[in-house]
Amino acid sequence: MKDPVTTITGITYDRDSIECWLSKNCNNRTICPVTKVHVPRGSDLTPNHTLRRLIQAWCVMNGFNGVDLILSSTPKPPLSKTYVLNLVLDLSVPRTEIKTLERLEVLAKENERNKMCMVEVGVHKALVKFLIQCYKKCDTNGLEKSLSTLSLIWGDNYKVENREEILIDSITWALGLDDHRDMQSHAAIKNHAVSLLRSIIQKANSTTLERLKPQLFDTITGLLRQSYSTTTIIAQKGVNDALHVMLDTSPSARNRKMMIESRAIFELIELEINYFTSNKKTKELIFGILFNLCSCADGRAQLLSHACGIAMITKRILKVSPIVDEKDQAREILRCHFDVWKNSPCVEVATLTRYA
Repeated sequence: MKDPVTTITGITYDRDSIECWLSKNCNNRTICPVTKVHVPRGSDLTPNHTLRRLIQAWCVMNGFNGVDLILSSTPKPPLSKTYVLNLVLDLSVPRTEIKTLERLEVLAKENERNKMCMVEVGVHKALVKFLIQCYKKCDTNGLEKSLSTLSLIWGDNYKVENREEILIDSITWALGLDDHRDMQSHAAIKNHAVSLLRSIIQKANSTTLERLKPQLFDTITGLLRQSYSTTTIIAQKGVNDALHVMLDTSPSARNRKMMIESRAIFELIELEINYFTSNKKTKELIFGILFNLCSCADGRAQLLSHACGIAMITKRILKVSPIVDEKDQAREILRCHFDVWKNSPCVEVATLTRYA
């Protein structure tokens, strides 16, 4: 515990941990993990100086055992809204925008309290504006930092009034960037962009989902293709984020048609065969999307046109359950060690001979 604070329920927690817990509770029902009492959003977290001094004293006493003094003498003051507002203003000045973006990213990574303060000031709106300007100018300077910070602070209830369409276009543009001279930077851009896109699509209304463009699905399909190539730059989380976008948009017949036209089924089969074969979550997402896409004739035709389509599905059907697989492995172990274990008093001969 680095920064002990006490909630209004009287229970003490580490500041970062309780702020993270309260920020991720659904439906605005923030509760104390111990007492289960409702904790209003924005309620004060009181520094527990007594416990803080006790932890410091323990660290000092055990310093000879390699324990470091992890606490400063006084708690770090909360982020000032005035300071953040000045950063937002600096974001509109070309000569200071890069340093400002770097500072905003550092603040967003520090703790949940900083994220809440940044949102209250309107940092997410300023970053959306910056991202759209990058798209319009085809300028990648500061793009990685802006996407990284946006993906960190983006929340469930954020609205970008009448700008969702151009924001999605901007993210699509960022996902489609390709520069072999700076692969690391573009990998970060793509991973941050697809994470942000997932957050937006999850909370988008039906009107927005019905107005998505073919370029979005072409880009995501290309992203999946890159994920199993020899020069892959997409992290596993990025692949899952892209699959979530496809799954959330596939209930729409219009979107399914665009996915099929972008050969999404072909790429999903290749992804299942070539990459993340042991990741259960990825498999579930792939088959969820295939289920929706194969609800129409064109989707089923594309599945059948792939040489491994039926074989891939059949293979998964035959994997009855993890329990059955474990029993098969146990039988195989008994067969392999039969000659050694048959003379052991610890194992019944009848059990061994059944699998010999």
